[in-house]
Amino acid sequence: MVSKRLFVGGLPYSVSNSQLEEMFAKFGEVISAVVISDKFTGRSKGFGFVEMADEKQADEAIESLNQSKLEGRTIVVNLARPIEERKPRRFDSGGRRFIKDRRQRRSGSVRGGRMRGNFR
Repeated sequence: MVSKRLFVGGLPYSVSNSQLEEMFAKFGEVISAVVISDKFTGRSKGFGFVEMADEKQADEAIESLNQSKLEGRTIVVNLARPIEERKPRRFDSGGRRFIKDRRQRRSGSVRGGRMRGNFR
């Protein structure tokens, strides 16, 4: 038995983790069900992931629930793509250079001492 991770999109914002789990429990054992929420507001983003214990049961759930209606919204259910490695984010002084250039332009110290409108 190999577990399958499913993507569920188009969810109503009112759906909770337990409601998502109940929806898929009709088709078999649910290992986990998570509705993704915004980290700042805590509101649902309208999609989630469900991990099911059995491949056949997951396929049945996809077949039955994909393009079905839930609280007036059409939901999408399909296999989740694997998590891809992302490059580390840079939080260095990227913005300071811009401000420095802008100050130089205001004072007229950019190339030749006069502001000519041709900045590089």
